[in-house]
Amino acid sequence: MISAYFIFNQKGEVLISRLFRSDLKRSIADIFRIQVVSNPDVRSPIITLGSTSFFHVRHENIYVVAVTKCNANAALVFEFLYRSIQIGRSYFGKFDEEGIKNNFVLFYELLDEILDFGYPQNSETDTLKMYITTEGVKSEQAVREDSAKITIQATGATSWRRADVKYRKNEAFVDVVENVNLLLSSKGTVLRADVDGRILVRAYLSGTPECKFGLNDKLVLDRADKRRGASGGAASSSLGSEASEVELDSCQFHQCVKLNRFDTDRSISFTPPDGEFELMRYRSTTNVNLPFKVHPIVEEVSKSRVEYNINVKANFDSKLSGTNIVLRIPCPHNTTNVKCEALLGKAKYVPSDGMIVWKIPKMQGMTETSLQADLERSATTTQKTWSRAPIEVDFQVLMFTASGLLVRFLKVFEKGNYQSVKWVRYLTKAQGTYSIRF
Repeated sequence: MISAYFIFNQKGEVLISRLFRSDLKRSIADIFRIQVVSNPDVRSPIITLGSTSFFHVRHENIYVVAVTKCNANAALVFEFLYRSIQIGRSYFGKFDEEGIKNNFVLFYELLDEILDFGYPQNSETDTLKMYITTEGVKSEQAVREDSAKITIQATGATSWRRADVKYRKNEAFVDVVENVNLLLSSKGTVLRADVDGRILVRAYLSGTPECKFGLNDKLVLDRADKRRGASGGAASSSLGSEASEVELDSCQFHQCVKLNRFDTDRSISFTPPDGEFELMRYRSTTNVNLPFKVHPIVEEVSKSRVEYNINVKANFDSKLSGTNIVLRIPCPHNTTNVKCEALLGKAKYVPSDGMIVWKIPKMQGMTETSLQADLERSATTTQKTWSRAPIEVDFQVLMFTASGLLVRFLKVFEKGNYQSVKWVRYLTKAQGTYSIRF
C-alpha cells in the first residue's frame, strides 16, 4: 500500500519521515522536493515518476505526502492523508509546521498506531485518545481501565462512540437540509430539477443507544401496503392511507448505520456517535416540489431601452415563509441607467456585476410579488448580440422539503429505558443552483 510517509514545510525541509517498506530509500524525499515543492507549475495532487507515485495534500504551510510503488487505491490514500490531518488537529489544535515541531514524538507514535506496514489501521480519534495521551504517567488502575476500553473499541462495532457517555437530559435533534437544483428554459420547460439532501443528527444520549430511523420512502410504504393487503387490512400504518411517498435515487450513510438491515427491510438502524454527525446523504429527481415560480418577461422596446417584468410566486403552504430571497437578473453589457420598482423588498442595479439584485427578506407562502424595471442602453459602434444569462435565485424555506421527504419516526432503545426528546427540522435552500432562462 503506502511505502513512505513524509511531511514537508514550504521550504522543502522534511519534518516527518517514516519508511514502511524496503522498496524505497530515504533519498526519495529529495525527488519530491525538486519535482513538486520547487516547481510552482505543479497542480495535480498525484505525481508519477517511473514506477513511483507521490500523493500529496497541501495543508496550512505544510505538504503531507504518501509515496507508493504499487497500483494503490488513490481514494483510500487521500482519505488516509486527510484523516491523518484530522488526527493531528485534534491533538495539536492546529496542524501546521510549528505544531508538528512541538509534537513530533507524539506524531510518530500516532503514525505507528494508524499505519502498519503501510496499511491504514484504526484512525478514529476518540479511540486513539484513549491510549495515546499527552498527559503525564497514569496509575496502574487507570491503565487497566483504559486497556478494558481499548478492548471494547478494538473488537466492538462502535469504535466511533464511548460507552460511558452520560447526559442529564437525553435529546436528539434531526435536521433535514435540502439543496434544490433547477434549470428552467425560456419557454417554461423544466430542463433539470433535482434535490441533494443531507440528514444531520445531533445526539446527546446516554450510554450506547440503538436508534431506529424511518422515512416516507416509497419502497417502505409499498411493502407496508402489501402487508396490510395480505392481512385483510388489519395491520395499520403509522402514516395512514394518505401517506405521501418519496423516491430516493441514491443514498450514502454514515459508518454507524447497519447496512444489512437497510438492504433487507429499508430500516435505518444505528448507534449514533456522541454529538453532531451526518447520518445520510440522498438524491431525488422525481416529483420535485419547486418552492418558487419565477415568470420573467423581458422586452427590448428599442435599441436603447429594455423593459423587465419579473413575477415571483411562492408555491408552498401559506403557514410557511421563505427568507433571504435574492434574485440576480442579468442586464446587457452596455447598460447605462436602470429604474427599479419592487412591490416587495428592495432592488437596485449593480454596475460592477452587470445585473439587477432584488432582495426580499421574507415572503409568505402562496403569495405573489413582482418587479418592474426600465433599462437604458448606450449606443455602440459594433452590434454585439446580448447573450442572456439565466436569472439566479437564492432562498431558504424552513419546515419545507422539495423532495417531499418526511421523518416518520425516530425511536431510541437503551438498556436504561430512559425517556428521550426528539426534535425534527426541515430546511430547503438554493445557492446559485436555481436558474431561469429568459
